[in-house]
Amino acid sequence: MSGADTITHPGIIEKVEQKKILVKIYAQSACAACHAKGMCSVADMEEKTVEIANYHGHAHKKGDMVTVRMEKSLGSKAVFLGYFLPFLLVMATLILVVSITSMEGLAGLLSLLILAPYYLALYLLKDKLSKQFTFRID
Repeated sequence: MSGADTITHPGIIEKVEQKKILVKIYAQSACAACHAKGMCSVADMEEKTVEIANYHGHAHKKGDMVTVRMEKSLGSKAVFLGYFLPFLLVMATLILVVSITSMEGLAGLLSLLILAPYYLALYLLKDKLSKQFTFRID
């Protein structure tokens, strides 16, 4: 049963360790559930593996069918950090450099290069972020 504030996916446990469980989920677009997907090349289904902290020492084993849950607000935060904020950085850098130097080539180059330190910072903060972006098993 899915609440309005959670995202759920069915999954299969791939590996159980003392402190974490790896679950394979199948994320599908709305097209993938369509009855005409066999006739359409747009339909897609993507396989992903998520890591879930095994804080409670659940008695799950490899091959068990489970439901993976995540809060919708965390999905929005992930989209913000992964797509929207980098887009804003690129656009702000582009506009700022063009307005200061009037050199469009330099502005384009610097606006793309600004992504390197941004994604490096995300990488360095991955442990802190992984504590915020948690999945649960039902």
